[in-house]
Amino acid sequence: MPHMIPRERADFSAIVDRPPLRLPGGARVIFWTIVNLEVWDIGKPMARQVLPAPTGVPMLPDVPNWSWHEYGMRVGVWRFFDLFRRLGIKPTLSINARVCEDYARVAEEAKREGWEFMGHSYEQGPIHNEGNQAAMIARSMGILEQFTGKRPVGWLGPGLTETYETPELLAAAGVKYIGDWVHDDEPTVIRTEKGPLVTLPYSVELNDIPMMLVQHHESDYLLKRTIDQFDRLYAEGADRAKICSLAIHPYISGQPHRIKYLEAIYDHVARHDGVLHWNGEQILDWYLAQTGATMKAAE
Repeated sequence: MPHMIPRERADFSAIVDRPPLRLPGGARVIFWTIVNLEVWDIGKPMARQVLPAPTGVPMLPDVPNWSWHEYGMRVGVWRFFDLFRRLGIKPTLSINARVCEDYARVAEEAKREGWEFMGHSYEQGPIHNEGNQAAMIARSMGILEQFTGKRPVGWLGPGLTETYETPELLAAAGVKYIGDWVHDDEPTVIRTEKGPLVTLPYSVELNDIPMMLVQHHESDYLLKRTIDQFDRLYAEGADRAKICSLAIHPYISGQPHRIKYLEAIYDHVARHDGVLHWNGEQILDWYLAQTGATMKAAE
């Protein structure tokens, strides 16, 4: 049976044609923080490069780029833990299941701090290269469930990658929301042959990978762009609830020359009333409570 293309999964919907979503207490904006933790296998090409190969041809093993990522787990992520502990924020953790094995100390800290674990494959690499995608999803979800005692409800593909059949496989594995579809300011519902999935407004624009590693902006640019994004969504939030998501990686935003700009983002947000720091599961539950009939209609 041919699989559905995106347009068959979700009818086009202009945001102005939908009933406004409302947050409790008259809040305007949900600020959704997503920390990404990954395992880069030294025997494979690195997921990202800060230092291209001198000849322009990737060499294996790629020690400099592997080591650069390793810094995030040894040092950078602990700056994240300090920041969010101080702020009382519990982010969503987009985590390769293999982190629980290779970096158990880091995963344990996130568990202890009460962060939400969101599935992010077994190890970092495009979904398209998986020989058995269903087995990888089952393995990833199973490891995270065993490690945390709770099966994750969310999923983000590495690099937001999906194949046409991925939504069915995720829904069959018990996933309730995904972050791969960055097509809206609000959650939406997509159809699968295994029941509906909710898409949450993850971000490829407020994301330190494209901003710092692809576009090569200066360290303070994450602060500027996030403020611009937040301020606009906050203003629009007077009429309908909005979600401002921020995706960060410890080997990038956890660097000493960038961390103060990440901290300054939360200083700016804290000066505004009516902001809720929710994780993905909280956003999902709120959305379903607001639009339960929509979910039923999508099945």
